[in-house]
Amino acid sequence: MPTLMSKGHAFLEAPRWHDGALYASDFFTHDVLRWDGDGEPTVVCTVPQQPSGLGWTPDGDLLVVSMIDRRLLRLVGDELVEVAYLGDQATWHCNDMVVDSEGRAYVGNFGWDEATDPVIKPTVLQRVDPDGSVHVVAEDLVCPNGMAITPDGGTLIVSESFAARVTAFDCDDDGSLSNRRVWASFSDEKLETVPRYLESGAILPDGLALDSEGAIWLANAHGSGVHRVVEGGEIVDHISTAPDTVFAVTLGGEDRRTLYMCSTFPYGAGNPMEEHVGKMLRQQVDVPGAGLP
Repeated sequence: MPTLMSKGHAFLEAPRWHDGALYASDFFTHDVLRWDGDGEPTVVCTVPQQPSGLGWTPDGDLLVVSMIDRRLLRLVGDELVEVAYLGDQATWHCNDMVVDSEGRAYVGNFGWDEATDPVIKPTVLQRVDPDGSVHVVAEDLVCPNGMAITPDGGTLIVSESFAARVTAFDCDDDGSLSNRRVWASFSDEKLETVPRYLESGAILPDGLALDSEGAIWLANAHGSGVHRVVEGGEIVDHISTAPDTVFAVTLGGEDRRTLYMCSTFPYGAGNPMEEHVGKMLRQQVDVPGAGLP
């Protein structure tokens, strides 16, 4: 049974373990939070246009995705400065991110406004280089979301939330992506609308965390817990958080054997802007985390 660390959050996303502490973004309070243990977190910074994906530069500065205005920001001292504008290619709010060992940030976006249009639409995955230049590194991804990079830096794994799959790419030396392939698939049907997707009961892959055996812990945004999945799609373990749903995860702690889970009510069941019932949970697991983040 997962342990409760803190509660009363709006919607937690992008948990990260860094330098002995846990970080996460809270969409609707606009705060990036830091936990130094169980209990209430402290506020690291406030992002007016909603924070999401988090990462760090090689020299230790925090990078934050600013969702609504589609920017990548860098925390320099106490000030957030713009690294790059992503809105020329990102077709809707930006979301999760992974930063590689060279400081290149891979940033996803939702693709379309599912609150007003039920038809699922593809979008792009972008890479922001340390010099602030923005590059489209993959097209026709369906809501690229949680991401991880393998310890050798050679593979990027990304959830395609509304395609019911996890996709992998080879990472080339210059940061480009190649050899796209399905890492895991959770539906044989092409699910063309959000209502049909939810009716199907398929796993809705969201945040993920890679472990040292090459498996991932995968948040199911239309379920009640997290699945441990191996390449090919077999589910080999499950942690229940019923009745809550987990939207994002990371493996941290000093030995990277603590699975941190961001949970709240199920997808579409409430309004997190008004109902602040989000929780940060943790659970010890046997296999340590690996790679990035």
